[in-house]
Amino acid sequence: MRCSLCGCTESKVIDSRQSEDNLRIRRRRECLKCGARFTTYEERETSPLMVIKRDKSREPFDRQKLLNRLLRACAKRPVSVEVLEKLVADMEYHFANRMLKEVRSTDIGELVMQKLLEVDQVAYVRFASVYRDFQDVDSFMEELRRLKTEQPATLEDAT
Repeated sequence: MRCSLCGCTESKVIDSRQSEDNLRIRRRRECLKCGARFTTYEERETSPLMVIKRDKSREPFDRQKLLNRLLRACAKRPVSVEVLEKLVADMEYHFANRMLKEVRSTDIGELVMQKLLEVDQVAYVRFASVYRDFQDVDSFMEELRRLKTEQPATLEDAT
């Protein structure tokens, strides 16, 4: 690991601990040449999770792509980036624990909507409108009716 200040590759580990998402090890290091301290993260090497798209093509799971979609759905909503990062980490953990090598994009979308509904209902509706690809106002209104009948108390509290 290169020192971010002088570029030296020799350093010693000062402190190690689990990251907040428990998927990485956070290490504080000290450069043996200049004494600068820096942080590195170590992850377990895994085979990439492949996503089977609707058109049957495959691509590697991209956590940043999912996070960007969630950020877009939660724009101007009282949802912190930390909450969304935890949501993505929970999803990665969910699929990793099942030892899956491939997952359908529809399964990812349904799980995102399930988790997003617990976080923010407006963000859920925004995400659902893109994910479910509503073709007209009637199908959109049907989703809103379904949401309202499934969670009436929560919707009244939000207004």
